[in-house]
Formats: sequence, C-alpha cells, structure tokens
Amino acid sequence: MKRPNILFIMADQMAAPLLPIHDTASPIKMPHLARLAEEGVVFDSAYCNSPLCAPSRFTLVSGQLPSKIGAYDNAADFPADVPTYAHYLRRLGYRTALSGKMHFCGPDQLHGYEERLTSDIYPADYGWAVNWDAPDERLSWYHNMSSVLQAGPCVRTNQLDFDEEVVFKAQQYLYDHVRVNADQPFCLTVSMTHPHDPYTIPEEFWNLYRDEDIPLPGHVIEQAEQDPHSQRLMKVIDLWDKPLPDHKIRDARRAYFGACSYIDANIGKLLKTLKDCKLDQDTLIVFSGDHGDMLGERGLWYKMHWFEMAARVPMLVHAPKRFAPRRVGQSVSTIDLLPTFVELAGGELQPGLDLDGRSLVPHLDGRGGHDEVIGEYMAEGTVSPLMMIRRGDWKFIYSEQDPLLLFDLRNDPQERENLALSPDHQALLADFVEEARQRWNIPAIHQATLASQRRRRFVAKALTRGQLKSWDHQPMVDASQQYMRNHIDLDDLERRARYPQP
Repeated sequence: MKRPNILFIMADQMAAPLLPIHDTASPIKMPHLARLAEEGVVFDSAYCNSPLCAPSRFTLVSGQLPSKIGAYDNAADFPADVPTYAHYLRRLGYRTALSGKMHFCGPDQLHGYEERLTSDIYPADYGWAVNWDAPDERLSWYHNMSSVLQAGPCVRTNQLDFDEEVVFKAQQYLYDHVRVNADQPFCLTVSMTHPHDPYTIPEEFWNLYRDEDIPLPGHVIEQAEQDPHSQRLMKVIDLWDKPLPDHKIRDARRAYFGACSYIDANIGKLLKTLKDCKLDQDTLIVFSGDHGDMLGERGLWYKMHWFEMAARVPMLVHAPKRFAPRRVGQSVSTIDLLPTFVELAGGELQPGLDLDGRSLVPHLDGRGGHDEVIGEYMAEGTVSPLMMIRRGDWKFIYSEQDPLLLFDLRNDPQERENLALSPDHQALLADFVEEARQRWNIPAIHQATLASQRRRRFVAKALTRGQLKSWDHQPMVDASQQYMRNHIDLDDLERRARYPQP
C-alpha cells in the first residue's frame, strides 16, 4: 500500500490565541485554514519548545529539546548527525523537500531534505550569537521597534519576495511530482515567513480590515511591574522608556492580521494545486508554526518569553479519511511532530536514538494521549536558562536567577496573577521546583551555552576576514533542461510537461 503524501505548511511568528481557529471572536479572516480546521483535528493547546525561530525549528525537525542538540539561539550550529523527520521519511522511501525558511545554521543546509527549493531568508552563519559575557550590551541586530513605528500598508517587501517564491516553488514541485514521480510518496514542507514582523502588508490584505476592527492589547503591564526577563526583553527590543502611540500599535496589529490573511491566501493556492493535481485525496496536511508574537500584550512585542501569545502555536492535522474532526485540549508541542510523521507514514522510530517528542496519533485517533510540554530558552534577553513546564491547568516558568512564575491557565488565561506568590499554591510550586531541579542541571546547561557562544563568536569573527565562503543554501536550476532546448525533442517535451497528458 502506498504511503500517504505529507504536506507540512508552516507560518512564522503566528500567535495561536488570536486566530479564528482557536478564538471564535477573532476578527482575522482565514477561510482556507478554517475549512481545514472544520475537517481536521485541531490542537487548541499546542506550544513551541523554545520561543525563537532557530531553536524552535531545530527542536521541531529533530524531536529533541534545545539543550540536547545545542539549539541555544538564532546562530546555533545544528549538527548534521542529528536525525530529523526528513531523514526518517527519506529512509521510508519518501521524496523530502523544503520550500522556504528553516533557519538552519552551519554548513549542513539540508538535514535530510533531498531538495531545498529556495534559499533561506535568514543567514546560515554564526553572526547572531547571543553574548552572555556582556549581558547589558544591546547588539545591533536585535529586534527594535521600527517594525511597529513604521507599520502600515506596502507594495513590496523582502518578506513578500521570499514568500511568493516559496509558494511558487512549492506549487511547481507538486506539478513536477505528479508529472514525473507520482508513484513515490512525498513530504513537502512549505515554510513561509509571514506574519513575522516587520508589520507591513499590501493594501489587498490591509484593506480586509478597518481600524475599528483592530482591538488594542487587552492587558498591558507598566515596565516597572514587569518580571525581570520581560524587563530585559524591553531593553533588548529598545522599548524601555519609549512608550508607543496607540495608533501605531493598532497599525502593527492591523498589518499582522492582514499578514495572517495573506498566509491563508497562500494556503488556498496550495490546496488548489493539490486538487488540480488530484493529490488532495491521498495527502495528509499538517499546519503549524514556530512560535507566536506578543503584539503589545503585557506591553511586550515579538517572542522570547513563555507567555501564551509568544509560546502557543497553531497546529492541526487534516486527514478526514483517516481521522474524524475533533478538538484536542491537552497540551502538546511541535517536538511531537517527528514521531507523529513517522507513525502517520507507517514507519517505526529507530531504537537507541534520542527523542523527546511523543506521537500525536493517539490524540488524532481520539484515544487520549499525553498532556505535557517541556520548554527551554537560552537566547536573547536571558542571562541564564529560562525553562517551562506546561501540564494540566498549569504553566510553570523556572529560572535560577529570576523569580518563579506559576499560572493557572484554566482560570487565568491572560496570565494576570503569578501564583508563585500565593500561600495557597506553595505545595504545588514546591513540586514544580523539585521536578525542574531533577529534570535540568542548570549550571551545566549554563556553561554549555556560554561555551557555545564563545566558540561561535570567535569563529564568526575569523570568518569575516579574507575570502567569504557562504553557508547559505544556493538552489541550483539547470536551465538546459527547463524549457525548449535543441537537444530535447519538442513533441516529447510538450507531452511530458502537460498535465494531464493528452
């Protein structure tokens, strides 16, 4: 029996709590995603395992926690010998391809993908390494508030250029597959960079909304009242002592909503291509993200913390012939996708290989499943590892340098009250602290993070001298085989390129 095709669609920095598939009152217009959700299994409490692009993605593709694989920050080297879902599926006979962003750093830019159809939008070198040796120094490449202050409609951006190529190349891959390799299963990952800041989008999507449709943040905390990590983040993003005008906050959120609708339009293009190629009946569709965006909630922006807006991601699996539509309330995470893909493909996990994720198939089948997320963050804004445990109603945020945070998300979904200060919750807090200390050797992780930062800063500085040898992926197109050429019979070329064939 032919293994199912897998189309894995990713959005970047898409905050799950705001989306219409998770919040029926959401003003965001995403009809294609809504249809997938109506017919699929939606995970209402899905999280990333590190709220920053590269660490989150390395964890997603490998099924291992950041401290296990050195995924410390956005310039962390992703080792070539770490198995990914692409390696697993390739061993099962799949064609594995990536169109778009995965933010791989280091000389291996494939990590099991047979093909990368585009370059990445972000650099593959070590230039964005965090520096715990100078914690008060604000590095020039950090986020700043220009994304908010310059928010509004546009005609074109770097990110639009990228996502247009990502979707075009993905559609072309599907056309080529059905014309040339239809009998072989594929796993195509399509990873777009919207709605990631900067907050700007063409008028077609900007005009889907009006200013009065855009709610301002519902919960804002003054900077003096923020937890220490949030205060550091405000300095990292150059927001400290620089209050934002309401109209620019609204513009940024309106552009973000428009960018979510842009992602949805691209999902529609991919779904149409599947249908046109008669691939829609035997292709599993998975949609997820890498992390969220605070968008002004709590007075914060971007990601880099464990609050819901930054850490929760959209996640659904669309396979209506195999799984009845349902909602899953248990907490799961993107680390669970590797074992899920392997099981959906009919494969088995390799004994003896490290793996922290757990298959989501029991959830998909309606047989229950796990209810736990483990998170690790060692990047911008930190001075020491910042860890998270999410289980049941509770979220516990652990640091050995910052005050503890404990939230009851059932009764306090906006995380307004830190129950670590509550006398009634000291026994629960003590249990979480003991679990964290058993789970993590924080001094060892701290030293490993610091050593990695120092090595990468040294190497990055050296590689700026002399002749540059880029690690950035350079997709090669063989134009001699692409269109009409004199060494190819014209009738044969036209016949092979037409679908369906006459």
